Parts: sequence; C-alpha cells; structure tokens
Amino acid sequence: LAVGTYTQSWAGNGAVLRSDDRGATWSRTDLPVKLGANEDGRGAGERLIVDPRDSDTLWLGSRHDGLWRSSDRGATWARADFPAEPSPTGQGITFLVAGGRTLYASWADGGPTLRRTRDGVDWEDVPGLPDGPAARVPIRAAYDEAGHALYVTFADAPGPNGQSDGGVHRLDTATGAWTDVTPVRPGGTADDGSRDTFAYGGVAVDARRPGTVVVTTNNRWAQVDTVFRSTDGGRSWTSLKETAVLDVSETPYLRWGEQRPKFGWWIQAVAVDPFDSRHIVYGTGATLYGTRDLVHWAPEIRGLEESSVRQLISPPAGRARLISGLADIGVMYHGSLTASPSRGMADNPVFGTATGLAAAAGKPSYVVRTGWASGGNGAYSRDGGRTWRPFGSQPEIAATAPGPIAVSADGRVLLWSFVHWDGSTHATHRSTDNGDTWTQVPTFPKGAAPVADPVDAGRFYAYDTVSGTVYRSVDGGLTVTAGAGQLAAGDSQFRIAAAPGRPGDLWLSAKWNGLFRSTDGGLTFTKVTSCWASYSLGFGKAADGAAYPAVFQVGSTEQITAVYRSDDEGASWTRINDDAHQWGWIGETITGDPRLHGRVYLGTNGRGIQYADPV
Repeated sequence: LAVGTYTQSWAGNGAVLRSDDRGATWSRTDLPVKLGANEDGRGAGERLIVDPRDSDTLWLGSRHDGLWRSSDRGATWARADFPAEPSPTGQGITFLVAGGRTLYASWADGGPTLRRTRDGVDWEDVPGLPDGPAARVPIRAAYDEAGHALYVTFADAPGPNGQSDGGVHRLDTATGAWTDVTPVRPGGTADDGSRDTFAYGGVAVDARRPGTVVVTTNNRWAQVDTVFRSTDGGRSWTSLKETAVLDVSETPYLRWGEQRPKFGWWIQAVAVDPFDSRHIVYGTGATLYGTRDLVHWAPEIRGLEESSVRQLISPPAGRARLISGLADIGVMYHGSLTASPSRGMADNPVFGTATGLAAAAGKPSYVVRTGWASGGNGAYSRDGGRTWRPFGSQPEIAATAPGPIAVSADGRVLLWSFVHWDGSTHATHRSTDNGDTWTQVPTFPKGAAPVADPVDAGRFYAYDTVSGTVYRSVDGGLTVTAGAGQLAAGDSQFRIAAAPGRPGDLWLSAKWNGLFRSTDGGLTFTKVTSCWASYSLGFGKAADGAAYPAVFQVGSTEQITAVYRSDDEGASWTRINDDAHQWGWIGETITGDPRLHGRVYLGTNGRGIQYADPV
C-alpha cells in the first residue's frame, strides 16, 4: 500500500506499507517524497504495481518526483530513470499497468503520454495516443491478456472535480492500433435540459471472459454516473444503472433524503471479481456498491469507513448518544454506536458538508446545524436532532459561505458566522426567533467561530485567529468586546472549547503554540504547562470522586502527538490510544461522553468516527 495524503509543503512524506501474511501484520518504509491521495487526481491509478517479470520488484509513480523502484519487495526505494519532467500541475505518473511482461506508465503533465518498458530499464513512447481535450489526462487502465487489449480511460481534467469531457480507448498491444470505444460521448442533453457533461474513470476487465470490460463515468451530475459493461471488446455497451435495484437498508444515509437511492456520483473505481464474473464492485464518493447478478446492488463496506468528520456532540440526555457533522454527507443522529444511523442523514434540508453543529447546554433537546446545501443552509431541532425545521430565512451570504454556528445556553439566541471555502470571511449574524430573522453583529470578528457559555445564556466568546484576540459578549451577542490579546495567531484551526457546567471556563487549543486556559471568561489566559501542543479538545463525564469534567484532547506531551485524557484539570495526561490505533489527521474534533466516564469520540479525516471505552 502506498500512503500519503497531501503534497503541500506542510504535509509529511509518503510511505509504503507491506505485509507478508495477508495483512495480519505490516511493516512501513518511509519515502523521501510526498504522495497526494486526497488531492485532485486521486481517482487516477493505480500508481503502485508489482513488476510482471519479478515479484520482488515494485514500481511507484509519484506526482512531483517521477518514478520509483524497489527490488526488495518494498523495503527500500530508489528513483528510477524515466523520461519525463514534473510540472506544477502535480499529476505526474497517473497509472502503472502490466500488459503481459510489458509495463506501461502514463504521464499527465504537459499533455498525455503513455510509455512502456519490456526490460525495466529502457522506456519508449507508445505511438498513436488519442489527442484533444477529451484525452488530456489518462485516468486508469486495464489489460485483457487473452485479447492483447489495453483499455484506457481519459478525461479533460484530473478530477474528480471539474471533469466535463472524456473517452475510452483500446490499444491492441500486438499491432499498436488504437480504437475509440467510448460508450457515450459527453456533451449531450440531460433529462433536465442541461448539458450532459462528464468524463470516464474506472475500468476493469473480466479475467474469466475475454472481451468483457466495464468502465465508469465520473462527475455526471444531472444524469447520475453509471457503469457501462461490454462483452465484445467495447464494440457495444450496456449501462447497468437503468436496471439496478439498490438495497441500502444497512446504510440508510445513501438515500440522501429521498425515498430511493441513486446509482451514485464520482464513480472512479470499479473491479470485477476474477473468480466470479457477475460480482462487480464500484466505488462512489460515498460508498462501495456490489452485485452478483448485475441487477441487485448493495453496499459492500462492512469493516470499512472513510467519512471525514467535522463536528461531534454527545448529548447529556436523550436517545442519541452522539450527533455528528460530516464532510459530504451532512449530519447524523446516532441512536446506536454499532450500526449506521437508522434515520440516515438529517433532512429538511439535506446537507453536503456540515459547517456548524451546536446544542443549547441548558436545553440539549435544542440543536442547530449549518452547512452546504442546494436549499436552505441552516436548520434547528427541538427533539435532540431527530427531526429538523429549516431556518425561516437566512442572510444572503449563507448560500455561498455557510460557517459555524452557536446557540446560547437557553436556546434563545443563535450566532452564525460566515466563511467561504476560499477563506474569505463575512459579518456574523444573530437571530432570536429560530432563524426567522437575522441581524448583523458589526463588532463580531469576521469568520471567527462563536462559542456559547454553557451556563450564562448571555455570554458568547470568539477567538480571532488573525489578531490572536479573544472576544466576549455579555449581552447575548448584541455587542462584542475584546478580552485577552497577543495570543497565538495565524491559523484558522486554533479554537476555543467551553467547559460544561462552569461559566467563563475556556480552553484554547493553539496547535504547536500549546494549550491555554481562562477561568474569567476570556479576560486572561494561562498556559497549561503539561501540554506541548493541542489540536482539538473536548469534555466528558468526571471521574468518580472528581469535581471537574474529564478533559480529552488530541495533542502532544513530550512531543508525542496522540489522544489524551486528563482527570485533574490538565495537570497530568494519560494517553488513551497506542501506536496500533492511529488514523491520519485527527485534530478536527473530539468529545467525551457526559454520561459515561472515559468514553471518547474522535473525528478523523477519512476514517470516520472512532470511539473508545476504558479497558
């Protein structure tokens, strides 16, 4: 496995994980280069392959640093000679595929190129590659050994975002002839009258049936993406979407607030079982669907979790143990921790990415949420998040810059901040009638996340990460004045958490600058010396005999970044995960359970919600 999420300067280098016992145990080799598994072009691949001539040799294509080779089963790596120069587009080698004993590598910087090597040393261009905008980026490839056919999907952009054109082409590796086998040309008219734009992504061949191949569309919004299947080498195709019967009873959120689920969007991966020709699996932006009869489909994701978590609330009472806000799939009400939420994603309205989630501390049945949506961008609940009502109105800016929201301890006042995805910030607004009307709060720092005091309904707080200043309101958010200043600045992820049941007790997580605490409502802060760095912080039920809530954080003590709990107000910390339980970026959100001491809920960026109980 090649792992590594981003290629920016702040991101760490990638790594290769290898196993000799079918995944029971793993060894890790750190790479000297970065990999971009969550960047544009993430649907292309595969970029890691075992050499078809020697199982000890592996090849790895990178985005910015060319081609890499290992001759010892992935234990060590060295850069290989490859005739291409990286460019700032950061696509580099988009796939590696074996065709018999020949290795093919695609190159997407500066125009599409396909190269091949028969000896692992000398590379040559494959002539006749299709050109034009629809073939600008080679996305994926699959080789039909019996037919000597290499199928390649193309797009006009790396994707998954922004693709609007593409095609499928077949290379006869015996003769060198290319044939256009595109199932349907993008650019027609969709059912709603819009232009039917999309690209092609996934491709797979049937190892048991020569000439049988499947390909997927990608970024086909109006018509919804599909899987095309051919049994004659691409001469004719059948779309599997129209006859599909989808069963999402195990994962109801896949209905997206509708009565019936759709086939899926962003289908960039597809596979055919080499032992069962009718078992096909495809991946969308939300799940994996599988079939064994080409008609009936259901998620095949038991034991897998890939959601990105933004907000977590564990209510002190009620039927829900947890309410979560997620990227792409909205807000969830968790009546159970061991099954996908039975109510699916919150509707009325349905969100894409949630940007705000808050409950009234003194009235936990009152919950508000904000996020990206095609309809309204905010809603409130009076039954702890089971059902929702959209705000009666919203500021105009909410449609393009929905940001975080807070609700006063008594549930009477809402403060809504606005942040566009490009980082631009806008004036915060206030409502006292469940979102029916809104007024601007001119003194509130633009873009800052509002935080309600859990006891005093008149108090709100905000941390201006631009100036490093804490702002305070004592009149229910009507006006805001500066409190402590000259604190850490420069990172929008610095944040305040308010300790439950204690007025004016604030904790400030400032990443590598450390952890700070105020007990006077943000007028002054003192550094917590037991903590070297703090990324996110939350609270849970106090330990037996303790008066103060348990404090949970993702942070560092002695420069070891991990998940910690403190039962003595931060004087000391106990690490509660180990080296075998790490999940990439985990600094977005964390909370304890107010009803069970020691239980913690942790949000990850791509590994869902992890929860743990004391042993």
